[in-house]
Amino acid sequence: MKTNQFKIFFTALFVLPLLGFAVVKTSAVRAVHALDDDPVAVYKTKCAMCHKPDASKFFDPAKTDEELVEIVLNGKKGEKPPYMPGFSAKGMTEEQATALVEHMKTLQPADDTDTNANTSY
Repeated sequence: MKTNQFKIFFTALFVLPLLGFAVVKTSAVRAVHALDDDPVAVYKTKCAMCHKPDASKFFDPAKTDEELVEIVLNGKKGEKPPYMPGFSAKGMTEEQATALVEHMKTLQPADDTDTNANTSY
């Protein structure tokens, strides 16, 4: 009987710390994936679906660069969904946002008399 108690005791002595270590080691870690530094690639993968390939929808080039960078980083709630998400939480830096805004301005058509009619942010 004492032999079984020793086996249980020593098994618990070694197994419980290993289980505790496994639980601590596998705790959830929130990872932030840094965005690509190429503004063209970022625009194509993250922005073009809402703003169109020529940035003619929901983009107001008349706003200052600082305002546009602020919107890219922190998002903006428009009149109705889809709302502009903030990309700073997704790893975008101010420099990347500035490069993205500059790229979007180059996509604007030369004659934008009617293309920004859908601008909401």
